[in-house]
Order: sequence, then structure tokens, then C-alpha cells
Amino acid sequence: MRRDLATEDVTGKRMGASTRAGGTGRRGRARPAHRGRPAAVTTTAPEAQELVYGVRAGLTVFSARPESVLEVRFAPELGPELRGMLGAASERGIPCREASGAELERIAGTPHHEGLLLVARPRPWLRLADLVERLASARGVALALDRVRNPYNIGPILRAAAFFGVRAVVLGSPAPHRGVPAEAVRIAEGGAEHLAFARTTDLAVTLARFRGQGIHVYGGDPHADTSLFDFPFVRPAVVVVGHEREGLLPRVRSECDALLAVPGSGAIESLNVSIAASLLLAEIARGRPPETA
Repeated sequence: MRRDLATEDVTGKRMGASTRAGGTGRRGRARPAHRGRPAAVTTTAPEAQELVYGVRAGLTVFSARPESVLEVRFAPELGPELRGMLGAASERGIPCREASGAELERIAGTPHHEGLLLVARPRPWLRLADLVERLASARGVALALDRVRNPYNIGPILRAAAFFGVRAVVLGSPAPHRGVPAEAVRIAEGGAEHLAFARTTDLAVTLARFRGQGIHVYGGDPHADTSLFDFPFVRPAVVVVGHEREGLLPRVRSECDALLAVPGSGAIESLNVSIAASLLLAEIARGRPPETA
């Protein structure tokens, strides 16, 4: 297993590949492919593996990239529901082992494992040049997150992005970059597997490079004067949403071709970032059917 997976973030810097953490627990009747003493799950080398937990997330990962799956652990009561996946994993020689809820919780670091845990090779990160090419060739849409850190916001955002045919998500965060949280992958209910991911430690620089390649950048800002409804979006485009409390950084705002607000009654200052992102993506998709990545 490679432990030096290096990739280029979208500012052009070299970064070590990141990971997630996850786990689960339940019961059923399908036989695990292997019995006996469980193999150890290494959680100290984030570059080496990714932990994915949650039933829908795990099934989608196995369906989308089975070659990346290294091990499956599941609660016994989920056996019937997972029979198809367990059979396919066994044919590939992937160890499949029953595990108690306590064991799954220990590995995942959370009780919200839903009874299924996959150990997989890390998700590849998209290079800037490749993302620009994808957006330009299909006049597609990407989503950029400016320091959005809460997995309970990231998860719904990823799910909405997949639903509306977004091609990629750019994660903007200061170094060290933690990557996509495992809990967000679970909450996305399989949506993460329909998206490509890129990361940057300087989102403003990355957006400037997008604009230099003819890609339009639209920022969500609750204080903007322009409503997102009926705004004449131009593709290819990147939609940017900001930190849960602080919004977009000034440098990021300055790289946006337009700042757009969701108009409301004024009783509440702003929407949750996941809801605002969903509305932005819905509006940009309204004039054109969602596309698959």
C-alpha cells in the first residue's frame, strides 16, 4: 500500500494525499468472505487509506470504485442487505468480516457508522489543469468551499452538488488540508462518489486562475445587492460559498465576477450555508438540465 501518495493542489503546490475516518454496526445472515481473526485497521497513516462508513455511502463507494476497496467490515444483521456487495467483494478477494457495533464505533470514531465500514485507498485529487479542461469542454459547473469545515454542512452540500450535476468540488482551506471528512461522505448518501475533488490552500489564487481560463466565478453573499433568482449565469462557472459564520474572505470575494444573495424576509440574516449552496446550484441548473460528471 502506498504511503507517499502525493498530489498537486489547485494552487500548484505539492500536498500529501489526505483521508477520512469512519465505521459502523448491525446483524443478518450473509456469510463474510473471511472468518477468523480480524485484520488490523491502521488509523495512524492517513495518507495510506480512507475509512468510509454508512450504508449508502459504503455501497456507492463499492459500486463506483471497487478496485479501491481493501476491506469490508459489517454488522451481522446487515448481511442480507449487503449480500450482493459482499459476494462481489469476495470474488475480488476483498476481506469481509462481521464486526460488533463497539468495534465499528472504535474504528470509525463515531457511533454513526450505520453498521458498515469500508477501508479503501484514498480518493484521488483532481489537478487544476484537469478541472479547467472538464469545465471548459462541457461548459460545466464546479462548487468551491471557502473554509467550510462542519461535516454536517459539507455532507448536504455534496449531496446537492451531485443532485444538480456539478462536476467537481474545490475544498479551500489553510494547510494542513484535512480533505473530505468521513462524516460528510456518510451524510452525502453516496453523493461524494459522483463528484471529482480538488483542494487548495489559497482559494483566492485558485479562483484567479479559473478566471484567467475564461471560467466565471459567482459568490454567495447574504449582503449582496443582486438576487440570485433570474441572474444570467454564464458557463463554465464556479460557485463559491463561504465559512459558516464569516462568509467569504475579502480576497475570495474580490475574485468573484458577481456576488449573489438569496432574498428573504429580513427576519433572519442569512441561510445555513448548505441551504444557500443548494439554492445557488438549483438556480444555475434551472436554465439547463443537470449533467453527469
